[in-house]
Amino acid sequence: MSVEQTIYTRAIQCLPQTRPASSSSSARWKTRQANDSYAREAKVAGLKSRAAFKLLEINEKHRLFKRGDTVVDLGYAPGSWSQVAVNRTQPGGRVVGIDVIPAQPPRGVSTLQGNFLSPAIREEVRKFVLDPMQGRPRAARQLVRRVKSGEGGEGVTEEQVEVEEGKIDGGETKTKMSKAALSQKALDDAEGRVVDVVLSDMSVPWPLATSTWIKSVSNPWRRMMNTSGMPFRDHAGSMDLCLAALEFCYDTLATGGNFLCKFYQGEEDKAYEMRLKKLFEKVYRIKPDSSRKESKESYFVGMRRKAGVSREVVLGNG
Repeated sequence: MSVEQTIYTRAIQCLPQTRPASSSSSARWKTRQANDSYAREAKVAGLKSRAAFKLLEINEKHRLFKRGDTVVDLGYAPGSWSQVAVNRTQPGGRVVGIDVIPAQPPRGVSTLQGNFLSPAIREEVRKFVLDPMQGRPRAARQLVRRVKSGEGGEGVTEEQVEVEEGKIDGGETKTKMSKAALSQKALDDAEGRVVDVVLSDMSVPWPLATSTWIKSVSNPWRRMMNTSGMPFRDHAGSMDLCLAALEFCYDTLATGGNFLCKFYQGEEDKAYEMRLKKLFEKVYRIKPDSSRKESKESYFVGMRRKAGVSREVVLGNG
């Protein structure tokens, strides 16, 4: 064997082995996706995933969004819920997504990669949304700056000014807000409650592990857990994430704001529902038609945050 052939053979031996053929479970998943009408429609519509139809259905029933809203999407990846939120809050709205795994954000969405359970990450999100200009469309930011600096400019009517100022202040024009509403809004602003809608579609990720399959290590989606096959584990993990989302809601959601949270059904969801009823005027359980029948996932919808509810009443003393 020549020197060149020897070097080539050794180089081939050093290369990582190719991934084995797809497992039976992977093949079943691919078949299910191919036969799923929602998955096919999502692909045609340019949506990141079929999960968009769950949010569209819930919003159709409960009207979560309005124009100009500030929306925080917890566990946003791959981004289909954020796509819906951007569409439903324009013009003038802003959407902020947080996820522990890297993902390409949808157009018009501001994102932060990090563990939402980390206090430092939550603080970064709060700082971002407290600046009313951050994450806004450029045209809306420029118009409001001109308004506030006294440069109305040609073609800018008084009605436009009022509407744009109203969008920045949470979606309602000042002229249509009562004195009580203005007072409550001032209190919300002072305490950092400037978010109009909080969405949580979070799931518990698989722990990081070493593997000889380079693809499984570099592709974080292969480490994400839908369900583990152990109902109690899935339920307990989802309740922990739901509670973290509720804590975030209490700190950042404005009076009258809305909340949507995914959970896996189990014995603790009744207690969680009671917490929600203390903070929101209306609370609903819903399983969208687009959610697969065999899935144990459901959603809590909290509509219109109440004013003046203490933290201890909702979250206890923990």
